[in-house]
Amino acid sequence: MAIAVWLTVFLLIFALGYPVAFGMFASSVLYLMISGIDLSTVMDTMVIAYENQFVLLAVPLFIFAAKVMNAGKLTDRLFDFAKVIVGPVRGGLGHVNIVSSIIFAGMSGSEIADVVGLGTVEIKAMKDAGYDGPFACAVTCASATIGPIIPPSIPMVIYSMLSGASVGYLFLGGVLPGFILAGVLMVLVFILSIIRNYPIEKWPPFAEFVRIVFRSIPILFAPVILLGGIYGGVFTPTEAAGVIGVYVLILSLWVYRTLGFRALYKVFIESVVSSGFVSFIVACAFIFGYVIAREEIPVLITKAFIDLGLMHSQMSVLISLNILFLVLGCFIDVSAILLIIVPLVKEAGIDLVHFGVVTVFNLMIALDTPPFGPTAFITSRISGTPLNLVIKELLIFIAFELLALAIITYFPDTVLWVPRLAGYQG
Repeated sequence: MAIAVWLTVFLLIFALGYPVAFGMFASSVLYLMISGIDLSTVMDTMVIAYENQFVLLAVPLFIFAAKVMNAGKLTDRLFDFAKVIVGPVRGGLGHVNIVSSIIFAGMSGSEIADVVGLGTVEIKAMKDAGYDGPFACAVTCASATIGPIIPPSIPMVIYSMLSGASVGYLFLGGVLPGFILAGVLMVLVFILSIIRNYPIEKWPPFAEFVRIVFRSIPILFAPVILLGGIYGGVFTPTEAAGVIGVYVLILSLWVYRTLGFRALYKVFIESVVSSGFVSFIVACAFIFGYVIAREEIPVLITKAFIDLGLMHSQMSVLISLNILFLVLGCFIDVSAILLIIVPLVKEAGIDLVHFGVVTVFNLMIALDTPPFGPTAFITSRISGTPLNLVIKELLIFIAFELLALAIITYFPDTVLWVPRLAGYQG
C-alpha cells in the first residue's frame, strides 16, 4: 500500500510538471506517514550520514567561483585567448568555443555556468562572424558538456559523497574523457565547417597576440592553482574550491577591475539561491533514497537485470545503465538521478571511479537532450534562435557525444589510466 502511494504520487507530481524535488519529497513523506515511520528518525539518519561529508561544501564554493567569473567578465578573456590560439582554422570560432570550455572547465565544474557565461560571448561572436544561429547554439551546448567532466566537477563531488569513491581519483579520471569529447566535437565542427563553408579567422598581428596572451595569463593560472594544489597535496578538493573562489574574486575586483561591489552583492545572492536549490534537491533525494533502500528496490532491480541476462558481465551492466541514464536524464534532475541510482551500482560491483566518470559524462549529455534539456532552452533564449532549430542542429552533436561516451564505456583505461598513474588500485 505505502509503496504504491509513494510511486503514484511521485509520477503524478512529475506528470503535472512540478519540480522533481517536490515530487520526491511529497511522495516520500506520504510513504513515511502511511508506514508509521517518524520523520524525525529519517532526519536523524540524514544528519548522521552527512555530518562528515565536508566534500559537499565544495558545491556552493564552485558555484560562487563560476558566478564571479561570469559577472567579472573573465570568460571574455578566456574566449579572446582561445580565439588567437585556434581561431585561424576552418570553422575557427567553433573550435574556439570548445577550447574555451576546456579552460573554463578547469575552474567552474558546471555545464550550466559554461552555457550562461561563455555562451553569451561565444554565440554573439559566431553569429557576427557569419555562422548560423542554430550551429552556434549547438556548439555551445555540446562544448559545455566538457565542464563537469574535466576537473573540478560539481556532479563528481556529489557522486563521491554518495558512493564513497575518492573525489581526487574521480577528478583525475575525468581528464582524458574530457579531452576525448573535445577532440570528437572538434572533428565534427571541422567537417560541418567544410561542408557549409564557414569562415576562417585571420591570425592577429604579433603585438596583438602577445597582448591578449599576456592579459590572459592570470586567469589561465586558475586551473593550474586548483589542480596543482589538489594533487600536490597542498589542499583538499573542498579547500581548493574556496581557494579558486578567492582567486577569481581578486582577479575580478583588483586585477582586471571588472566587478564592482554592487555586482558582487548580486553574485552572493545568486550563489546562495543556487546553493540552496542544490541542497534542497540533495535533502529531498535522501528521503527518496531512504524509501528506495527500505523497500530494497536496488536489489529488486539487480534481480530483474539478472533475470533479463543483463548482469553476466560488468560491461552489459554499464551498457544497460547508460541507456537507463540517457532516458532518465531527459526528465529528471542530474543530482536526483545520482542519489537514486548509486545504491544500484554498489550492488553490481562496478569500479566506482570508472562508473562515476561514465555516469557524469552520460548525465551531462542529458542536459542537451530534448524534451527538457536546459542548455537548448538557455542558448535559444540568449541568442534569439528558435528552439526547434537549436534542437534540430543539436541532434548530430548529441550523436557524437554518444560516440565519445561509448569510447570511455568500452575502454575503461580511458578513465582509469590517469588515476592509476597517481596510485589508484582499482
